[in-house]
Amino acid sequence: MQNLYLYQIALLSLLIGLPAFAVDTNQQDIFNLNEIKLPSQEAKFLTQQPTNNQPQEESKPEQPPSTDDSDIDLEAIGEQDTLPQSTPTYTIEKEEIQKQGATSVADILKRMPGFVINNVGHGADIHTGTYYRGATLNQTVILINGRRVDTNVNTYHGATDLNSIPVEAIDRVELYSGTATSLYGSSGFGGVVNIITKQGSTTPRFNASTEFGSLNLNNQQTSYSGGIENVRYNLSFERLFIDNRYRVPVGAANRDASGNLFNADTATSTYFGNLAVDLDKKNTVNLDVKVLSSRRGLVYFGFPLQRDRLDHDGLNIGLSWKSELAKGSNLTTTFGYNRDYFNTYGPTGTFYRTGTLDTQQFTGRIEHDWQVTSNNQLRWGLDIKNTDLNSLADSTLPSRIALNETEDRSLLNTALFAVNTFNISDNFLFDLGLRQSFDSEFGSYFNPSGGLRYAITPNLAVRGSLAYGQRNPGLDQLYTYDTVHGWLPNANLEPETGTSWTAGIDINITKDIIGQFTYFGSSIDNTLSVIRGQWQNIGLVDTNGFEAALRMKVARDWSTFVNYTYTDAQVKTGADRGLQLGLIPYSLLQAGVGYEKNGWQANLYATYNSGARRALFAAPGDRNTDFVPSYFNLDLSTRIPVTSNLGLTFYLENLLGEQYEKVNRIYSPGFTFRVGLTSTI
Repeated sequence: MQNLYLYQIALLSLLIGLPAFAVDTNQQDIFNLNEIKLPSQEAKFLTQQPTNNQPQEESKPEQPPSTDDSDIDLEAIGEQDTLPQSTPTYTIEKEEIQKQGATSVADILKRMPGFVINNVGHGADIHTGTYYRGATLNQTVILINGRRVDTNVNTYHGATDLNSIPVEAIDRVELYSGTATSLYGSSGFGGVVNIITKQGSTTPRFNASTEFGSLNLNNQQTSYSGGIENVRYNLSFERLFIDNRYRVPVGAANRDASGNLFNADTATSTYFGNLAVDLDKKNTVNLDVKVLSSRRGLVYFGFPLQRDRLDHDGLNIGLSWKSELAKGSNLTTTFGYNRDYFNTYGPTGTFYRTGTLDTQQFTGRIEHDWQVTSNNQLRWGLDIKNTDLNSLADSTLPSRIALNETEDRSLLNTALFAVNTFNISDNFLFDLGLRQSFDSEFGSYFNPSGGLRYAITPNLAVRGSLAYGQRNPGLDQLYTYDTVHGWLPNANLEPETGTSWTAGIDINITKDIIGQFTYFGSSIDNTLSVIRGQWQNIGLVDTNGFEAALRMKVARDWSTFVNYTYTDAQVKTGADRGLQLGLIPYSLLQAGVGYEKNGWQANLYATYNSGARRALFAAPGDRNTDFVPSYFNLDLSTRIPVTSNLGLTFYLENLLGEQYEKVNRIYSPGFTFRVGLTSTI
């Protein structure tokens, strides 16, 4: 095994030097796969305004320039990914992000098909559960510009913080699954989320927004971008504060003596910077840096009143070098450093407890994107990841003193990967993905994937995918005691293993109505959960579901979308055998209608949630079969142009004013509002 690691490290060192040898060749020009137009196009996220299908007469040259914050002169760092088309790719662009008034990545994801975001308010997503197609957030791969940033910390106060990048820095968010997991990690049972950031251009641009609202919300975002000749840069900053203090009913989680939600305040500051340098026509270097600082109270599903606090500081640095070796042959070398420091502390009556998780991760990636022939595209390469965890558990509670400890653990994971796309014909393509991993904790394992897509007519295509995955327990689950909840680690945990699959149809019903319909499922064995206060493998969870997404342009200046997801995530073993997995609703329906003209915008969003099973920490009288009542919600966002560079925004959330139960005794605040100003110079 040691020889295998040494071989891979040597291979990585060899490949790193290849960009320096990028030269012209006499090789004949080969078309890129993305240049081959299939009879049926892949639809993007269905809240976007249709583009390719719009008739020419709908162009409006007489209108003044857009006054929103869409950063016309900005371009994305990442090019449109040449991902396999055998599974749907949903994309939400910066224009739609701006319309929604998103304050975090969690806000962006909640409008995408298949996502369930359970939170306690703006910016508090890591306090609760986030699921995609029945998979947890830690079973979903999170990328920034194609670089993996999740550290596999699994206690609830760890996980991937979806507030860790300023929304103003985001160009688009892509969501995909299937054979994409071979490229980015076999742990992505749910899928892969890729956050693509903006980069500057030669035209300087300054964007700023500020908003205030209910629950003492205070949010400011700024960005500045520019460039000279072959150098481009973009700097972004966001500050968010909300006290999240509002009346909640009797029996609600973390209800204090005055009847208010207690300890749910959130304060975050995030910084993001990017520098792109074109060394020549064939070589580009990108550097991005992200800094996060957050201070918040902990609200969980438990009882009684929880007073613990959480400090989270994060640093992420990425350096990439993309080189065109030849026509249709590109080599990308990426290095990353990610540090997450979590510190929880608080009183337990007359006693005190604190817990620290300090994770550092170094990553390296070599990827070669090669158009082998006009009908064959190969993406292959090497991933290497080294993770270090330092932890502290300290409590003055007599029953826990014996559990006080420090841990210093490390692991090394490397993987060879390849995805080959074969265009059998203009109408038919086949994807084959392979990923061979070597882990210092769990040894060697192999995860293949495959997919196909067939265009029956120019407006109708069928597709399917199958992927085998393995997600290893995190170092915290294996070795670290959780002082907040008293959860014990388990060094004997086994990896989660299983399969995920999709089958679907892409259809252009008319030029203005585009739909994607997907059956999805997974079967995951050795699922990890907490049983009787300790991390354990609880057994098998089978998921089957249906996903529908429709985009419609009903009239000039008007657009609408409908997303529906049905998820049956059933526990097959243990005490909850036969029950729906907790926190995941059977049905989630989202719809929206938008109007935009001459800088004026109005967008109405509707959400129906059938209610999720209460699964954690039941109140007296609760049963493990109890479900949260279903609820319906309406949100309205508007923008009024004041000048060509200034706009007034309103976000009215929960128009019906119903204080519904989101999940496990976590209640919405009822009607809330946000008022803001946006400016572009």
